[in-house]
Amino acid sequence: MQKTASNSILNMKKYFCFLSILVLLVSCTADTTTFNNTAFQALKDNDFWRAEVYGVRKETNGVFIVEASLGYEQINFQLPELSEKTFILGVNDDTKAIYKNTSEEQESEFDTGAGRGNGEITITEYNKEENTISGTFRFTAFNIAADAVKQEMRITEGVFYKIPLETRNEISVN
Repeated sequence: MQKTASNSILNMKKYFCFLSILVLLVSCTADTTTFNNTAFQALKDNDFWRAEVYGVRKETNGVFIVEASLGYEQINFQLPELSEKTFILGVNDDTKAIYKNTSEEQESEFDTGAGRGNGEITITEYNKEENTISGTFRFTAFNIAADAVKQEMRITEGVFYKIPLETRNEISVN
């Protein structure tokens, strides 16, 4: 009789362990969190750089300007169109990348253009419904001042995500 009670307790312990493991496995589902935060960031000469302000605007001549800034520093792209493709820098003046620092102590400007600098800007997504673009970039730009101490600026591992396109047709009422 004692053996039967012992077996019952042992069986109950097995069921309890089995149920505990089953509950643990069921509750351990993969939690994935998706962030839809807009962003514009890169490595500027191997230092992390993340813009505080960014946007895309269309100029009257049809050229698109992607702008990003952090304090006195700016990174701008000039693109002939917004489409999902790779734009090569250093080939012509239709597609350019520019880095500027407008502080008085460090004022400088580096750019790419026809036969000047290199790199690429890739638009991986142009969402026409939300009016945003996402993509990657990297470039080497040269100082526009020939006598400057620092002649080259390298921007690598650049990413822009859901950067909004400004619509100028909206009327603002104050």
